[in-house]
Amino acid sequence: MSAMARDRSLEELWNSVSPGQLIFQPGQLLGLPEPARRYLTHAIAPGTPLASAVRLRMHGEIKLGRWLPFTAEQVIHWGRGMIWRATVRMYGMPITGFDRLLDGAGAMRWKLLGIIPIMTASGPEITRSAAGRVTAESVWLPSMLCRDEVAWTVLGALHPQARLTVAGETGEVALTVATDGRLQNLNMQRWGNPGGGQFRYEAFGGVAEQEASFGGYTIPTRLRIGWYFGTNLFETGDSSE
Repeated sequence: MSAMARDRSLEELWNSVSPGQLIFQPGQLLGLPEPARRYLTHAIAPGTPLASAVRLRMHGEIKLGRWLPFTAEQVIHWGRGMIWRATVRMYGMPITGFDRLLDGAGAMRWKLLGIIPIMTASGPEITRSAAGRVTAESVWLPSMLCRDEVAWTVLGALHPQARLTVAGETGEVALTVATDGRLQNLNMQRWGNPGGGQFRYEAFGGVAEQEASFGGYTIPTRLRIGWYFGTNLFETGDSSE
């Protein structure tokens, strides 16, 4: 896929977003467990339109053998998926490409200097892994966690857990929230093959270190996130919006 086509696909996904018709009011959450209500009322201000998509710009470091700087732009669109478009610098040379889940199909395409393919992947395993990523990243679009099809349970007073289905993959993301509702960390079992080998479910999650408010939404702006969360093998990426 050319850079122009890649840019167009992200723009097309964003431009396909319909304006939110529903307005958030805390009373809509009365049937949810208290920790879930605490989190969502902290994340969404009363009177805010319930968005179906979010567009993010971020920078940080990603581990590809060693830690490398990256910049990225991402659109998450409930019901359609996400596109994460990034540039990673290795020895001063750009690696450009995307991870995406679009209309039920996952794919990865990465090229050195925008010309030399270094990673191309698609198929059911990639789709399942990308669906898990969207589930984890629902904390950047908390309005999707207010939907009727999301089921909330409680693992403890500070630990609500949301169960949702993305592209046919059902996942459960457990949150740790402070007493004021601020997100502290998230974790889940995500389908993938970190380190290579067979695809399987592995621990995935991260720590929310900073947050900020945008248009009535309070979301993490600094995350340390990666595979094997909660174990000694946890290798984090550091990204900031």
